[in-house]
Amino acid sequence: MTVRVVLAEDQDLVRAGLVMIVESQDDFEVVGEAADGAQAVDVVARTRPDVVLMDVRMPVMDGIAATAQIVERTPVSRVIVLTTFDRDEHAFAALRAGASGFLLKSARAEVLVEAIRTVHRGDAVIAPTTTRRLLDQVAPTLPGPVREPPELARLTSREREVLIEVATGASNTEIAQRLFLSEATIKTHVGRLLSKLGARDRVQIVVLAYECGLVRPDRRPR
Repeated sequence: MTVRVVLAEDQDLVRAGLVMIVESQDDFEVVGEAADGAQAVDVVARTRPDVVLMDVRMPVMDGIAATAQIVERTPVSRVIVLTTFDRDEHAFAALRAGASGFLLKSARAEVLVEAIRTVHRGDAVIAPTTTRRLLDQVAPTLPGPVREPPELARLTSREREVLIEVATGASNTEIAQRLFLSEATIKTHVGRLLSKLGARDRVQIVVLAYECGLVRPDRRPR
């Protein structure tokens, strides 16, 4: 199966380098390029790729706004945000907009390739601990907790426990040990969380928990 990719990057040399990396893989194909966010939205709508590599800072429309529009208009396409700094608050904003993760522009070619494969499988491209560190950096600058969405009321007490553990950056193995359950059971609970909350991946669960104040920046659950 060929993984179809769109590249959104305003610097020509950087975009050309990304094209070379992506097309070095026999099962990858670049189906579109964009030099600004508005172009990216149009190209994605037209080509419906599997994965979008999205620079955060671009002219006309930034990567955050473009990501939000892509997630809304072309939900089959999953977005990886490219950022210069892993503590950039723009990366968090992109995750809130629906991106499936973020990747540093300085990442090695093999890391980029694996990230594309990971997202194509339906997983997030950043480790839970990295997600937690990013959120801890920017959470103090966020507005106060928003009202809990009604979907949270549908969760069982156990699912709520698992949600908080996921949001604090724990892996399935760690959650299983803490809650004295099997890893397979935790995997099932996480799957139910994704379904009930309408979340695309674990990253979106973390974002929801922080926005609602279920988990504080100091990592202590509410």
